[in-house]
Amino acid sequence: SGSGLHVGHWRGYVMSDVWCRYMMMNGNHYVIHPMGWDAFGLPAENYAIKMGIHPSISTAENIRNIKRQIKQIGAIYDWDMELNTTDPKFFKWTQWIFVQMFKKGLAYQKEMPINWCPSCKTGLANEEVVDGKCERCGSEVTKKNLKQWMLKITAYADRLLDDLDKLDWPEKVKKMQTDWIGRSYGAEVDFAVDGTDEKVTVFTTRPDTLYGATFLVLAPEYPSVEKLTKPEQAEAVNGYVAAAKNKSNVDRMQDKEKHGAFTGSYAVNPLNGKKLPIWISDYVLADHGTGAIMCVPAHDSRDFDFAKKFGLPIIQVIAKDGKEVSDLQEAYTETEGVMIHSGEWDGMDAKKCKEEAPAVIEQRGLGRKKVNYKLRDWVFSRQRYWGEPIPIVHCKVCGAVAVPEEELPLLLPDVEKYEPTGTGESPLAAIESFVNCKCPKCGRDAKRETNTMPQWAGSSWYFLRYVDVHNDKELVSREKADRYLPVDMYIGGVEHAVLHLLYSRFWTKFLYDIGVIGFDEPFLKLFNQGMITGKNGIKMSKSKGNVVSPDDLIRDYGCDALRLYEMFVGPPELDSEWDERGIDGVYRFLTRFWRLVCENCSKDVPETRQLLRIRHQMVYTLTERLKSFSLNTVVSGFMEYTNKLLDLSTKGGVDHETLKVFVQLLAPFAPHISEELWQRLGEKESVFHSEWPVASEEAMKEEEVEIVVQVNGKRKATILISVEDTKDLVLAKAREALGERLTGNLVKEIYVPGRIVNFVVKP
Repeated sequence: SGSGLHVGHWRGYVMSDVWCRYMMMNGNHYVIHPMGWDAFGLPAENYAIKMGIHPSISTAENIRNIKRQIKQIGAIYDWDMELNTTDPKFFKWTQWIFVQMFKKGLAYQKEMPINWCPSCKTGLANEEVVDGKCERCGSEVTKKNLKQWMLKITAYADRLLDDLDKLDWPEKVKKMQTDWIGRSYGAEVDFAVDGTDEKVTVFTTRPDTLYGATFLVLAPEYPSVEKLTKPEQAEAVNGYVAAAKNKSNVDRMQDKEKHGAFTGSYAVNPLNGKKLPIWISDYVLADHGTGAIMCVPAHDSRDFDFAKKFGLPIIQVIAKDGKEVSDLQEAYTETEGVMIHSGEWDGMDAKKCKEEAPAVIEQRGLGRKKVNYKLRDWVFSRQRYWGEPIPIVHCKVCGAVAVPEEELPLLLPDVEKYEPTGTGESPLAAIESFVNCKCPKCGRDAKRETNTMPQWAGSSWYFLRYVDVHNDKELVSREKADRYLPVDMYIGGVEHAVLHLLYSRFWTKFLYDIGVIGFDEPFLKLFNQGMITGKNGIKMSKSKGNVVSPDDLIRDYGCDALRLYEMFVGPPELDSEWDERGIDGVYRFLTRFWRLVCENCSKDVPETRQLLRIRHQMVYTLTERLKSFSLNTVVSGFMEYTNKLLDLSTKGGVDHETLKVFVQLLAPFAPHISEELWQRLGEKESVFHSEWPVASEEAMKEEEVEIVVQVNGKRKATILISVEDTKDLVLAKAREALGERLTGNLVKEIYVPGRIVNFVVKP
């Protein structure tokens, strides 16, 4: 955040610190808890433009301010591992990774219609477009034809999907990535265009319904649209194509009213030879499948609507109960049923036909079995200044040539004017001293690539660098990577599930493939924390005026109170509404806890069986809650046990060992007060050098339990019994407790151990 941290940012930082401190005390863990600055890209540059200063200056100022605020959290960050993605010593290796991808054919250039943000004046990856709007500024995204650098993330689609099974991640995030990758099985089918040498290839997950195809629809951007359009249809088609350019993909997919234009051409159904009219419509997207679909209106809702709108035939080929519906009112989209009107497939079970159809299509030479993906290659270039320069030189003779590795890092030129041009070219294109260079291969005059990398480049691998941040010879030494990586616990929001988290997995797999590291997943466990919102659940933002700064709260209540309230405000995985009154309650708890320890620490209170039991129950309960990341209930547990011990404090006091154990349990959450109380309890070393307490099952056992006494199932009394009391003794105590209330003829005595006694009597 350019303007500094608010209390919502604090939540994730406190969570990770609590976990790290707990792990430090819980066994011989070497805990690495680093911090760094992901400072290249659109957010940083947009902020600099807004403030009217150079991004290098605003970035440095913001880092200083946020670092000051982060230190107020009191977290145990390893500041000697600090890194900054804008530091040439860091982005040298970001550029190095790009060069390796280029050499392996995973980085390539392609001219294509890309997502274009008119406000940010740059191209965007599909993952940066949310509901048709720019993920950063909220502007409507349009399309623009540009030559772009792409990363072939699709080459890793299967591994990115299949390897989700080995991760301890929330199912929600796994599903988001699964849906984004969108693997589907089917067939590509070739349709000859009647009277020409042209063919249209479609991908379909339902080749079993090929006999029911009655028309084809192409995306307006489909390469052969102009060639397939008959002269008499040209005006309508050209007008439709032009109109489609002004609509976002989201608008096109959400339009309930179907639109289209007939090209005048016909395709030939390869199974039965029927002629199918070829239309164009914007509900088909050029980058999905082949950009062309076969339409089976009887069994696809969108095709059904289109056919109804334009009076196209509807042929049913799957009958739910074996009978044809004479007048279909909606598409039947299930796979249960029997094949009809399907030639040699008639009478087949529809599910079986769906499984066998791709192989049949392939055997007959009509197409081929195909696995398709929604995932598209990553649009990697940005027409902006503030980003890692792409280390490529363009030579008229040699083509695109990588900058030699020994010349990395390729630095950004220091310029006064860096604002985006909006022309499709980066501001770097106007700087001749940067652009003009020699080809590294042939020595002829050449020009540098002027687009820069996206904000996600450095964050796709930064976690690897933390453990070897000063290494100037390699990205990370294999010895350190093997010893300290991958990341055991990653705490972060769900908002980047198909951005940073997906990109990091891709880059990690690539670096594994080229032998830089020995693992292929970056984060073994993922925890998504919920947001802290303003009043009525509205997201905190400066523009809404509902940002709560931690600075004043620290001044008024102290760091520990704020840390505890951040954990107490609600279940950590859910969004929680900030209520400043809540921190008052936490502050009062800390005051009571301070009093509990200080009033008892100098007393020589003997350890009673009751104190021993409470201590071990407390250790067990709070540790289990902490291990399951139920951090809000850990804090409520602190309050419950403080009240219990304060009550015992008035009845003889609390022993030294119980106080020490309680301070240890509190320490990860409130480290400052815990350190001070630890010393008051006579300890010389830090509380974080002590071992996390372990509960004893034997010590936790209750000596006495309270049970209910009933007569004919109705509660009459309660009694306190020893856990070792025999049944006869318990019944005797129950009879004594009832006294004269136990009248009539006793029919039966029922005892449920540790719970109830019930006397069944008759008058």
